[in-house]
Amino acid sequence: MNIRSLTRGDGVVIGAAVLLFIASFLDIYSIDGAPDSIELPSLWGSGPVVLGVVLAGIIGAALVVVSRGLPQPPKVAGLDLGQFGAAFTVFAAWSALGNVFDPGGAVDNVGSSSDGPSAGTGLILALVATLLMAAAALATPLVPALKGALIPAPRPTAPQPYGAQPQGGYGYPGAQQPGGYGHPQPGQPYGGQPQQAQAQPQPPAGDFSPFWFAVPVPRPLFAEDGSPTPIAELAPGTWYLAVEQRGQALVAQTQDGRRGVLQDTSGIQRG
Repeated sequence: MNIRSLTRGDGVVIGAAVLLFIASFLDIYSIDGAPDSIELPSLWGSGPVVLGVVLAGIIGAALVVVSRGLPQPPKVAGLDLGQFGAAFTVFAAWSALGNVFDPGGAVDNVGSSSDGPSAGTGLILALVATLLMAAAALATPLVPALKGALIPAPRPTAPQPYGAQPQGGYGYPGAQQPGGYGHPQPGQPYGGQPQQAQAQPQPPAGDFSPFWFAVPVPRPLFAEDGSPTPIAELAPGTWYLAVEQRGQALVAQTQDGRRGVLQDTSGIQRG
């Protein structure tokens, strides 16, 4: 799981899940005029609230966040894992709203009061948390501000030659691979090039110079032969090498050496 592929909306979902967990230990209802000696139950004292609000909200948040960090999220009942998690958060918010209107229905023994019990601090905070969680889960794919990377990509320390690895770029190995450029291999005189390095492709001709870049949101990488099926997904927080430009598109190279066409280059961060 790549945490650098998480978005700002995912950060809101995580924060709302933490708030919901804290709220679960607070009072589920309050009674006016009740003596201080009476200990009011928390959200964990009601099975319907625990299952329909607390667990449903936390599970939904976990599914949303996990689906964002996986390269290809699995499907559940024909739905993407993130969509399934968003449905859980909406259900949790709906359940919390119903329990706020009828807090006494969540607990059998609520004490004696002519006015009846009212929603407690825990139930109100749970409603706020689940509403915030559901709104973020549904709005993240639609709102550009929420689609931005939660953890910004670190910039390379200096421009690198074509074929070399960035010194501080996230996602690339720090050590030079065999047959790379720039450093002599064991058994080679300084300045010499092994035959593997001489066989490496040379930079494309023209005015284009290869450069490192990072994408602001996950974007598909298509095959160079024009196939409509993506061969990989570029994740935010990872530096990729642009080796060629084709109109508005870029030919990019991934960490494992695969090359493909990035058709959407809007908002990319150059290294």
